Amino acid sequence: CITKSRHHSLTLANSNSNHSHCRTRERHKSPRNKDGRGSEKSVTIQPPTGEPLLGNDSTRTEEVQDDNWGETTTAITGTSEHSISQEDIARISKDMEDSVGLDCKRYLGLTVASFLGLLVFLTPIAFILLPPILWRDELEPCGTICEGLFISMAFKLLILLIGTWALFFRKRRADMPRVFVFRALLLVLIFLFVVSYWLFYGVRILDSRDRNYQGIVQYAVSLVDALLFIHYLAIVLLELRQLQPMFMLQVVRSTDGESRFYSLGHLSIQRAALVVLENYYKDFTIYNPNLLTASKFRAAKHMAGLKVYNVDGPSNNATGQSRAMIAAAARRRDSSHNELYYEEAEHERRVKKRKARLVVAVEEAFIHIQRLQAEEQQKAPGEVMDPREAAQAIFPSMARALQKYLRTTRQQNYHSMESILQHLAFCITNGMTPKAFLERYLSAGPTLQYDKDRWLSTQWRLVSDEAVTNGLRDGIVFVLKCLDFSLVVNVKKIPFIILSEEFIDPKSHKFVLRLQSETSV
Repeated sequence: CITKSRHHSLTLANSNSNHSHCRTRERHKSPRNKDGRGSEKSVTIQPPTGEPLLGNDSTRTEEVQDDNWGETTTAITGTSEHSISQEDIARISKDMEDSVGLDCKRYLGLTVASFLGLLVFLTPIAFILLPPILWRDELEPCGTICEGLFISMAFKLLILLIGTWALFFRKRRADMPRVFVFRALLLVLIFLFVVSYWLFYGVRILDSRDRNYQGIVQYAVSLVDALLFIHYLAIVLLELRQLQPMFMLQVVRSTDGESRFYSLGHLSIQRAALVVLENYYKDFTIYNPNLLTASKFRAAKHMAGLKVYNVDGPSNNATGQSRAMIAAAARRRDSSHNELYYEEAEHERRVKKRKARLVVAVEEAFIHIQRLQAEEQQKAPGEVMDPREAAQAIFPSMARALQKYLRTTRQQNYHSMESILQHLAFCITNGMTPKAFLERYLSAGPTLQYDKDRWLSTQWRLVSDEAVTNGLRDGIVFVLKCLDFSLVVNVKKIPFIILSEEFIDPKSHKFVLRLQSETSV
């Protein structure tokens, strides 16, 4: 009987292990990114070519393991420093295909715009040069009037060239998922305008061989004037229209809830998303997934401490086990806040202790630098130590304290030894204090402060229920997703403010001070 019970318990353990192993395999086979919203429109905002498509996967946090992880997990060891899965390969291939499509679209748009710009600038010159080339002997003399028109048209073309270069030929900040509507409308308007001028020129001047050369020159000058007015229209639509704030955007990061508020004018959804991302890199602190592992570890530790035994037989009732575990976790919930309180207090105490040690170590290192600088003033010019060598000389004295502090605050993935040495050499070169050196490490800074390979957010996907070319309006919500987190943007219209004036009579501020003639002694 004892042998049967032992065999029965081993069978149950093996079946539970197999079930958990199947669940583990199903979890790993499941796709990493799924958009459950069928009605949403998902498009991609990709940075300019040359930037990395994916963030640093080595800094991603691992899932918390339970107490029985060794029974249901297969470990493969080797000498490789990097690993990649089939999902990563599929995602990288998809990103490469998207980048190729965006590059083709960008170069096609640039080619069309360049061809149209050459057509615009060469058309007035061709209007003036074609009649003297084709029928020079038949033209009437123009004289001083035409020369003045030539000078006027030359300066207007120069002004138009400078304005076009300043407005249109600027470095692209990002690859938009859709075309810019106003820019496309302006290009179509310019194309139709130039084609209509060419049609009129071919019918009324080339076919009839018009002899009035002064009228031909004035016709070319009128084209340049019209192009200048179109350029003014482009400035109004592309630059001035969006300056007046009309909407307030609340941007919330999905992982830690950090939020910022921005005021924008009349922009499309995709251009508003670009403005949000540009402000995100300078306003939001860098995303650190290591700070989110404490709560997951605490929850996993509480659930791992609960064990459920099935005494009825080999039939496994997953629903009953889950209910039992939830009930047991609810009974232990009353004491969990005490554990959280003491864990946070212990963590704060440890951080303060490591911070004090780091501050003392850095101050001593900078005092050593000042002593070295005083000694170098007495040396020959060829024996003077450069800032890089000075940073390497004093770095070992503070390396251990800095390493412990960064590990305690979970910032070790964002500061390499080379970046710390560069920052230390920069502070020594510019004569900064120890406090200025430590400011980067004592508090998390914006994303732009760190290297690009540690941003974890370089390629974004814009998810919106409406077309991304539509303008902003009250109540619109769109999401910017990257590899590890997302930014939820809520649009609110700035309310109409009624400001009234209240007149105060200047005489109402006057008063009379009456003193008694008799005063007490």
